Amino acid sequence: MKNGCVVCGSTHYKPLYAGIIKCGECGHVFSDLDISNKEVFELYSKNYFCGEEYSDYLADKKVLQKNFKLRLKVLKTFLNPIRHRHLLEIGSAYGFFLCIVSDQFDTVLGIDVTAEGVFYAQEQLKLKVINSDLLKHDFGIQEFDVVCMWDTIEHLQNPHLYLKKISNHMGSGSLIAITTGDVESLNARISKDKWRLIHPPTHIHYFSKRTLARLLDNYGFDVVYNRYCGFYRSTDMVAYRTLVLSKGLSRLYNFLCKSRLTSIDFYLNLYDIMYVIAIKR
Repeated sequence: MKNGCVVCGSTHYKPLYAGIIKCGECGHVFSDLDISNKEVFELYSKNYFCGEEYSDYLADKKVLQKNFKLRLKVLKTFLNPIRHRHLLEIGSAYGFFLCIVSDQFDTVLGIDVTAEGVFYAQEQLKLKVINSDLLKHDFGIQEFDVVCMWDTIEHLQNPHLYLKKISNHMGSGSLIAITTGDVESLNARISKDKWRLIHPPTHIHYFSKRTLARLLDNYGFDVVYNRYCGFYRSTDMVAYRTLVLSKGLSRLYNFLCKSRLTSIDFYLNLYDIMYVIAIKR
């Protein structure tokens, strides 16, 4: 790695798994990739949401919004309706979360590098979403009281720079909400390099409760909530990732789709995805 650890700055690393290294100072885990930001962003084309990472992201809108409603329910327990009026979602994809909260804040804004997702959010959902990398976008003097990063921070090449920038647009008492995998969870430790959330190059960083709290502290945030969160999944999404992405069994997956066995939603908590809320000092 050419640069220091995004959490502590150390350049002392040790191998953890094939292609995955661990900081020898703070224990942060990340992919050993030689890839540019441009190459990372190019991963998130229309194919990522339809045929690569997801079989059909749009078709899963209903179940994905169930998850966002769960996240919002927790977030609301920390919101002051007078203080927290301006929301930004980093990595807003097709705008499914923004659609839910669009009438609950004075300002609701999203930003994402996925052109197709941003176009859908703008044209179909009539949302205000910016098609850009946050690091390149000029927010001017605009400030946000609530910033959400749902399953996003692990995708970023330089997550520390994103937190540094957005913290400059957040006043004291503002909230940031993050969901991401916990590499020190029991499931991750048992699964080791087979853990379902280890799949570079789309997942680059693998945080733990300790390392994410330390990273947030570096930029003026104190963690006030950290719990494992469950999620809804469609059987289609699970079958696609298990059979097609992991096993290459496309014919079996197609058979299940035709039999309508993939049209069921269910709730699951593997206790390896952490939901973190932090307040700006």
